[in-house]
Amino acid sequence: MEVTADLKELYPFQGKYFDNKSHRYHYLDEGPKDAPVIVMVHGNPTWSFYYRNLVKALSSKYRVIVPDHFGCGLSDHIDPTEYTLSQRIVDLTALLESLNLQKYSMIVHDWGGAIGFGHAVDHVDKIDKMVILNTAAFKSESIPKSIQLCKNSFFGDFLVRHLNGFCFPATFMTTVRKLSPLEKKGYLFPYQGASKRYAISEFVKDIPLNEKHQSYGKLDEIESKLSLLQGKKLILWGGKDFCFHDEFYNQFRTIYPDAQYKYYKNAGHYVLEDETEDTLIQIQSFLES
Repeated sequence: MEVTADLKELYPFQGKYFDNKSHRYHYLDEGPKDAPVIVMVHGNPTWSFYYRNLVKALSSKYRVIVPDHFGCGLSDHIDPTEYTLSQRIVDLTALLESLNLQKYSMIVHDWGGAIGFGHAVDHVDKIDKMVILNTAAFKSESIPKSIQLCKNSFFGDFLVRHLNGFCFPATFMTTVRKLSPLEKKGYLFPYQGASKRYAISEFVKDIPLNEKHQSYGKLDEIESKLSLLQGKKLILWGGKDFCFHDEFYNQFRTIYPDAQYKYYKNAGHYVLEDETEDTLIQIQSFLES
């Protein structure tokens, strides 16, 4: 799959593919190869498109690596049983090891927080700085009713895949400002049709709310290791996030009391969309510090 000509206006990158288990794992690799490295990890239901403005701005001075998780963006679709937190961490790690990266900073958002931190806590010697954007990497029973609806074992999958009840609402529920038609098209582009939304549905199912869930143990393990990451942290948070609300923000502030932070009270879950210019300023300053 390739982005359409009109989307290249917003997403003008020439992606690369890593052969992972005979499947193509798409990623961006922009900027000088000998520059400091930044890895950006997306969540659900986004893809590398979410980071497009950061990639454009930072790739003049940094090497920027942005993967699309399997089943997301321009990566291949694989067996849905492999769309789990543990496997996504394994896949991310395989890509980064294939690139022979020795040191890198990470930017994480949404469920990309659990995936990115899941990699980071087991590779603390390679992690420089962490930028945390409306996400979580610890257990919580706080989940909005809209997400609970999509997790429903009886009709949640049908709602998400066949009625597009997750990707489409995300184009207007995640921001305070109204996304342009082309921006909405960009977010929805990889997920046209029920067969393209398996990963979106499995992401929702993979949110662990109790000890019986398949990913509970892995998330608990990640949470127990968060303090091992000693590098600098920057927390940028949209205060009007219906999902990753202030409880998550305050938890990160507690875990990392020395972190730099900025709280945008009038920004939503897609904080990079609502505060594009200022988040870039904050991130650039942080990375250069």
